[in-house]
Amino acid sequence: MPFTIALSGLNAASADLSVTANNVANVNTTGFKMSRAQFSEVFAVGTQSVSSSAAGSGVKLSEIAQQFTQGNIDFTDNALDLAIGGEGFFVLSDNGSRMYTRAGAFGVNNEGFVVNAQGARLQAYPHAGGGLFNTGTPNDLQLSTGANPPAATTRATLGINLPADSSPPVNPVFDASDPTSFNHTTSVSVYDSLGAAHTATVYFIKDAAANTWNTEVQIEGTTVAGAGQIAFASDGSLQSPVGGLMPLAGYDPGTGAADITMSIDFADATQFGDNFGVNSLSQDGFTTGRLTGVSVDEEGVVFARYTNGQSSSLGKLALANFANPQGLQQLGDTAWGESFQSGDALLGEAGTASFGSIQSGALEASNVDLTAQLVQMITAQRNFQANAQMISTADTVTQTVINIR
Repeated sequence: MPFTIALSGLNAASADLSVTANNVANVNTTGFKMSRAQFSEVFAVGTQSVSSSAAGSGVKLSEIAQQFTQGNIDFTDNALDLAIGGEGFFVLSDNGSRMYTRAGAFGVNNEGFVVNAQGARLQAYPHAGGGLFNTGTPNDLQLSTGANPPAATTRATLGINLPADSSPPVNPVFDASDPTSFNHTTSVSVYDSLGAAHTATVYFIKDAAANTWNTEVQIEGTTVAGAGQIAFASDGSLQSPVGGLMPLAGYDPGTGAADITMSIDFADATQFGDNFGVNSLSQDGFTTGRLTGVSVDEEGVVFARYTNGQSSSLGKLALANFANPQGLQQLGDTAWGESFQSGDALLGEAGTASFGSIQSGALEASNVDLTAQLVQMITAQRNFQANAQMISTADTVTQTVINIR
């Protein structure tokens, strides 16, 4: 009997060493979760009930339990390196088979899909417009490799200050080539529907009436109808046009693009002091853009950035959680699969319910405490040696009995 009991102890210590060795081997594996060997005692139950003074029949390995504690967050320079701070798993699709991981080292394949090192595709909720996402079923996250389409200018905002002590120009007949026919001018680049840039120039001409200015607008040297008067109150604030908007007639760029139909917004215009100044100048159009990079915010929204200064949402990362993460089936490559013991996957979004936040440009390190594992290795080694000594002692006793004359 002592041989069998000691042998079970050897097997238990050997299993403990195997689990410890695997933890130590993966101390630098991104997203790795350590395991712990758990044991239970064994009693031989026969036809008679086991008494309280029974010696027992040894030990058995009852479970190798995964420990899903948070690993340290290590920062990197790659925007597609992702780490989860808190609970949850990234959702991956391997040829339609869903699996889950905490290892967020992702890249882009030749088709633009975001994948891990094994080629499994990262899942995200598609963008539904207006900052909303279709959170029904996640799809493969794919980066747009095409150009960002242009947008025609519809409004130009001029934050200017016109001198309050200005006098009407010497030449009363406006001529863009004659500086004596206007007081001040400023220009802004505007875009047509094909993304081509055009220069819009606004001329300011002091009217004989107090606090009143006339304007002229030209695009590429062609006068655009619709420019009119702007008037200021006695405190220098804009009085008209009401609301600050001055609609212009359409301008044909002559390139096959649609007419540029825009308004000039003078809401921030003032008439103070004796100096002309342009405090701000902006417009809402932009040209064609090429993809320059990708960023992911803490809620998992993936943005594509373009050379035209624009960004577009490509989707929102899907996260999964389980009632019993320790019941997940290990698939290798730091990935897990759903099982009966884990329960069904609960899909959601970062920063909601029980899901953690996402850190872009970072990876979650292994949660293995190397010092603790080395201590555990020594303990398992001592246990193995003690059980081996027990077998040696039992053998000596047996030999003694056999040698009785």
